[in-house]
Amino acid sequence: MASVTERNQLWSRLTRAVAGSAEPLPTPTMVVDLDAFDANADDLARRAGGTPIRVASKSLRVPALVSRALAHPGFAGVLAFTLAEALWLEENGVSDDIVVAYPTVDRGALARLVASPRAADRVTLMVDSVDHLDVVDSIRTSKAVPVRVAIDVDASLDLGLTRVGPRRSPVTSASVAESLARHLQRPGFRLVGVMTYEGQVAGVPDQVPGQRLRSAVVRRLKTMSVTQLAERRASVAEGLARVAELEFWNAGGSGSIESSAADPVVTELTAGSGLLVPGLFDHYRSFEPQPAAYFGLPVTRRPDDRTATVHGGGLVASGPSGTDRLPVPWAPAGLSLTGLEGAGEVQTPLTGPAAGMLSVGDLVWFRHAKSGELFEHTTTAHLLAGDELVDHVPTYRGHGLAF
Repeated sequence: MASVTERNQLWSRLTRAVAGSAEPLPTPTMVVDLDAFDANADDLARRAGGTPIRVASKSLRVPALVSRALAHPGFAGVLAFTLAEALWLEENGVSDDIVVAYPTVDRGALARLVASPRAADRVTLMVDSVDHLDVVDSIRTSKAVPVRVAIDVDASLDLGLTRVGPRRSPVTSASVAESLARHLQRPGFRLVGVMTYEGQVAGVPDQVPGQRLRSAVVRRLKTMSVTQLAERRASVAEGLARVAELEFWNAGGSGSIESSAADPVVTELTAGSGLLVPGLFDHYRSFEPQPAAYFGLPVTRRPDDRTATVHGGGLVASGPSGTDRLPVPWAPAGLSLTGLEGAGEVQTPLTGPAAGMLSVGDLVWFRHAKSGELFEHTTTAHLLAGDELVDHVPTYRGHGLAF
């Protein structure tokens, strides 16, 4: 966790970089610290211990940053959010190995996929039921171009009466997986991989200040999940081996790199949030990454000596509503959101020891709670190296895209 001194130094560094820009930058000003980004990439590769990492594009949403991650040793391929996104990444040369993380029923994108032998050879669809196969077949008149598919196997923790983890796939056992794999033997499809995403391990902080008991429970559930999932993966792998020879078995996320890589069934990992490090990734026992993404908002009002109000700010993250989904006023240190207004669409009042030192026109730097979502709110990401902004690159929005 960054100290007060480090956060204040960051404030000075970011402020100097923006002031040194050749042209005034619009706000909110979205900045990515390339020094921290690269350090995080190196650390993820170290934690993976030689297992290749697929880049989760949803957690970046800036093509230039996806390419930068892929250029790092230890990274290979992209895990995309939608088929339309995957096709764009393939067409624009970002990657020739793209797995779509979620099943798709986008008929327009599917029509483009089956009409392109090159794309069909480079993009893998995710399925968890025969219904997904039927959708693909409903839009094509020929099965001459085989569609690559992977099975999404449930990776939640089975506690008997309930399951803990993302509610993703109905494929919960080796027998169900093998049955679906046999259905995938029908003409026009080729089973090439499996995905098991243990979100309850990878995406939940387990060392949160002030939540000692809850954090202990989370760590216990994570340990149980890793043990149970290793057994499930082994069982599913044994069943699928009777049906097909797989190219890959994808698993994990930024918060579960070590445990996922330790499973002998797993051949590749996924990471994205661990590159930019949003607020929700601050409190993990297993690793301490460096925050790399910020957005700056200008102070436009001083309602009183104890309050500084910035313009905009209501960039709230997805997921269950709560204060942990709000952006964090980060630099300078010593600022807090108010309980009445929080992070507002048009203005965000800030209080705390640092509020009194701010003047109208000063930038306050925030961190978003979730990775990637920040860049849905801008067309441009400004790239920082050292004390200078060295590039300005389009986000998906800047490319005119919305996935």
